[in-house]
Amino acid sequence: MCTLTLAWDVFPEAPVLVAANRDESIDRPSEPPGQLEPGVVGPRDAQAGGTWIGYNEDGVFVGITNRWVEGLPAGRSRGLLVRDCLREPSADEAASLVEESCATHDYDGFNLVLADGDTALLLEWGGTLRVTELGEGVHVVGNVGFDGTYYEPPGRVEIAEQQARNARRLADHLGPFPDETPEEWLERAGDALGNHQFGVCVHEDGYGTRSSSLVLLGADGSRRYDFADGPPCRTPYETVIETQAAGGDEGQS
Repeated sequence: MCTLTLAWDVFPEAPVLVAANRDESIDRPSEPPGQLEPGVVGPRDAQAGGTWIGYNEDGVFVGITNRWVEGLPAGRSRGLLVRDCLREPSADEAASLVEESCATHDYDGFNLVLADGDTALLLEWGGTLRVTELGEGVHVVGNVGFDGTYYEPPGRVEIAEQQARNARRLADHLGPFPDETPEEWLERAGDALGNHQFGVCVHEDGYGTRSSSLVLLGADGSRRYDFADGPPCRTPYETVIETQAAGGDEGQS
């Protein structure tokens, strides 16, 4: 996944809202969102068995993007690290798990977002781990940084600058409107992810935006996952999983 937008603590009734595009090789197989294991929801990377985005019954969201760094040894799948985090009861405990895992496993570069009703964190791995606490607001994470700040990977300076501009414009566009509901914000976010003027719906030879996810985690235990199984510029979102308030039944289509 290459673009992840988080609205954290913007709406009291839904402290975690996420709109994210996954960019991947066209021929890499995957499965749509479902129950990955008891209490854990997300799509599945059919090649390595991990996932790039999901949430659990405790209201913990986990999402990952690539981080363009060079020289790291090939190692464990980053998607398996996401699944590890999704077994944790809080964002803080998931962050501790990541610190331990990075000390014992080799990983390629990543930006990992952890969020629940109390905490939102960005963990950046490029051989060392940097943890940033995200404040209230709309945050956009990509391959080269977040919220418009970025670094310049060798050979990719121009595209890094473009990604930073895209992130700033997307975050500005998705600032909440007065009296806007979480559902209305997610609809706007989904439209923006498929609008090529923001530059986050990618179409390249053999590579591009494979799917898009909209996730709502309500303060009352309600959950919703809308999924576009293709580029959001031409693929409609469908609600694939929805849970009512705590104690309600979960439905999956």
